[in-house]
Amino acid sequence: MIRIGIVGVGFMGYTHFEGAADLPGAKVTAIATRNKKKLAGDWTGIQGNFGPPGGHVDVSELKCYENYQDLLADPDIDLVDVCVPTDSHHKVVMECIAAGKPTLVEKPISVDLAEAEEMVAAAKQANVPLLVGHVLPFFPEFRFAAEAIQTRKFGDLRAAHFKRVICPPEWSNDMSDFRKLGGWGIDLHIHDNHFIAHACGKPDSVFSNGLLQDGFVNHVHTSYVYGNGGPAVTAVSGGIAAKGLAFGHGFELYFEDATVVFDAGTYAGEWVVNRPLSVISNDGTVEIVDLSGSDKWCAAFTSELQIAVDHVQNGVDPGPLSADVALDALKICYAEAESIAAGHAIAL
Repeated sequence: MIRIGIVGVGFMGYTHFEGAADLPGAKVTAIATRNKKKLAGDWTGIQGNFGPPGGHVDVSELKCYENYQDLLADPDIDLVDVCVPTDSHHKVVMECIAAGKPTLVEKPISVDLAEAEEMVAAAKQANVPLLVGHVLPFFPEFRFAAEAIQTRKFGDLRAAHFKRVICPPEWSNDMSDFRKLGGWGIDLHIHDNHFIAHACGKPDSVFSNGLLQDGFVNHVHTSYVYGNGGPAVTAVSGGIAAKGLAFGHGFELYFEDATVVFDAGTYAGEWVVNRPLSVISNDGTVEIVDLSGSDKWCAAFTSELQIAVDHVQNGVDPGPLSADVALDALKICYAEAESIAAGHAIAL
């Protein structure tokens, strides 16, 4: 049994806690938060941008630490799940590594590239597993897409286009918060960069055009260059959509033997699937892919946590949770900002 300790009980900590409830071979046995109400099980103040609000949680069988260093010192914790704000990732993860604790940290690994590189290097030097919780590849549509690309289910991938856009949240004018997030080029678009690096491999270079705000990417159109014979991959992402389009994402994948498409988003407060995951064949037919499975709101996080548990317990390949892939995704974000400013492609 892998015993998980969650550091940070905000929305992501709550989401991971709920996701871990369905894990075979693992369970959350400890939490750490400075909030005394949460330590007592009152999580009613938690609300995120998806899923239900928090409620009252039975913490009677949990070790509840006000100081996360006490959780790190607990010999009965096998995996530390770091769900603190992004600007605290580096400090907490470095302490986890120093304590010899296998660690899963929420995405992005860091906003600061030097910090991220230090985290990955320290984990390798200490031989401590470090995983990064990029959850997108665990959502059914994107899991299908990654597997189709990697297994060549429909032949070679010739081209792909990805989309991830939001309208500016109410608080986005607060530039200190904007910097902490790394702009939408990191906070939002890193999902696309990570997925592309995971499914297609790290590109040779990127050429980007877009809008910079305070040095950070606010909106971007990127071409990912894979060289001769590589797929033609592009993405658009940013935070400049009209208020009625709170969120939109999707993809178009052009294989030798089929085209795979998906498009959905929140329009005027309603979740709308413009095109369910579909396989369009060369014979002119269209198949809607059956995505039956768990409909629990945090199911993708359960799948993510299962990979982390299997890696710690049995050395299973971490796949999309690899810290190296997370670092590559962050490097791509920085290269995009550099490309926008310079007006030419940036090698990776």
